[in-house]
Amino acid sequence: MMFEHADGNPILNLDEEQSWKLLEGTRHGRLVVTVAGEPDIFPVNYAVGGRKLYLRTAPGNKLAELTINSKVLFETDGILSEEAWSVVLRGNARILQLSADIAAAEALDLKSWVPTLKDFYVEIEPTSVTGRHFEFGEQPEREI
Repeated sequence: MMFEHADGNPILNLDEEQSWKLLEGTRHGRLVVTVAGEPDIFPVNYAVGGRKLYLRTAPGNKLAELTINSKVLFETDGILSEEAWSVVLRGNARILQLSADIAAAEALDLKSWVPTLKDFYVEIEPTSVTGRHFEFGEQPEREI
């Protein structure tokens, strides 16, 4: 995906469509949850379907924290030799329980990274999606 930086600015704020294209083309990120005011972060793999994110999880801290506080933050990024990008999604997570919802998530072909049982599907419905693209380069000289 090509990005046009105006006026030589090395940082470009992406629109929602550009951010979704990056989300759709990536399969890994970090999920941030908060319980009792304390943040916790988990590396996860995910899939996108219908402008929502889906992930699988097993019983444990991540699942327990999502049931206590459904507000989450998700971040994914990409780093190449001369450029990088980052997309942040804020939203509400819910554990899928209806057979039809689970079947729809399974149809996204979401595979686990590690060979462990992950029986729970989580859907994240976004409240906002933002992204930035960065062009690498040397720090400019300070004008005197």
